Amino acid sequence: MLVAQNRQLVGAYLSMTGGSAGRLVISLAYFIAVANTLSIGDFGLFATASACGIMLSRLLAFGFVSPLYRIATVRKRLLGAYTAGFIGGALLSLPAIALASGLTFMLVFSGDLALAPFVRILAAEILFWRVMEIVVIVTYGLNRFAAGSALVVIGTALKAIVAVAFAWSGATSLETWSWFYVAATAAAAVTAIVFFYPRVRLRWVPRLYIRRWVDAVSVAGAEMLFYVQSELDKILVLGLGGPETAGIYAMIMRLVDLTALPVRSFLTILVQKLMRAPQLLDRLPLRIGFEALVAVVSTAGLLAMALVLALFPMALGANVAEAAPLLILVLSVPALRNLLEYHSELLYGTGRTVIRAIVLASLAATKALLLTLVLTQGYSEAQWVPLVNAVFVALYLQSALMTYRALKARKRRVI
Repeated sequence: MLVAQNRQLVGAYLSMTGGSAGRLVISLAYFIAVANTLSIGDFGLFATASACGIMLSRLLAFGFVSPLYRIATVRKRLLGAYTAGFIGGALLSLPAIALASGLTFMLVFSGDLALAPFVRILAAEILFWRVMEIVVIVTYGLNRFAAGSALVVIGTALKAIVAVAFAWSGATSLETWSWFYVAATAAAAVTAIVFFYPRVRLRWVPRLYIRRWVDAVSVAGAEMLFYVQSELDKILVLGLGGPETAGIYAMIMRLVDLTALPVRSFLTILVQKLMRAPQLLDRLPLRIGFEALVAVVSTAGLLAMALVLALFPMALGANVAEAAPLLILVLSVPALRNLLEYHSELLYGTGRTVIRAIVLASLAATKALLLTLVLTQGYSEAQWVPLVNAVFVALYLQSALMTYRALKARKRRVI
């Protein structure tokens, strides 16, 4: 009965999950090629620089991707006007992004990574990969889920092909890989714009943008804070443990990230449903069921991956084999990380953008405090890696308390 009532949503989810399955396989090929061609230290630097690029990419257009997505979802005829607004916002945001990037380099990477490869990695994430993601977001907003999933697979495949080419080239330096990486992401962005973005007539309508500005900026801040709290661990591990430790940790968390792909498809569908019917969350059994589903799928994915690596330790290469035994020590982390993202999407989908930013800021501060406490005790990797579970339990409890209190307050005001 439930499936029959939501046949369109189920079909959309299956389309996206199919894309996620393809992306998972291709992402593994990409990960194996890069992680086993670069040294562990260079991989740690690359992963941390990439994480910083992902965080800073949320400043692009000062968050105007949020109004763009909402318009694609509910008022498609205005897409041309909002596309022009996004382009204008992107140009205006570039000086702020350049300043933030320079400060990031001086605070985090100076002495460990040369400026040129750092700039290329950030350009790849901020200008090219983010543009590809935005085309996917708009495509999903237009209910073209199969096309969006295909674009995700194509973009990931381009990165994988280039990574394999890099591995075959005989080069092993991060300097060289940064050139390969920026070329792959640029190709993904061009493909997305030329072949997947809907054909629209650009119209510059400032009065429309001003009305959406507060929402866009708050979403940009919240997105930035989400990725700060999500990626902060890589930066802290690099700063407190050095490139080698950062490399091992980045490998563990990359494998954890791969388990989240099916969950993110579900979250995309849920957010669209919430935009149209926010009362969906009023039913307690549904809220509990959603959380349980996210947790079970995430944990099952990590267990499957840990089992494969226990039986075949060299399946993902010699470098990854050094991190593989530690994977089972973070058993609860995939579920808890995905539930943090789930809470964030609940607040976004119900229009609670300001409280979402507050929640994410508090989580980032808590994560920084707890991880610093864990990483400064002089523990070995086998000792501090399991403590990451406790850090994420604390973050989950904090997130759940703040999120559901905010949603309860929204319900009272509606009543």
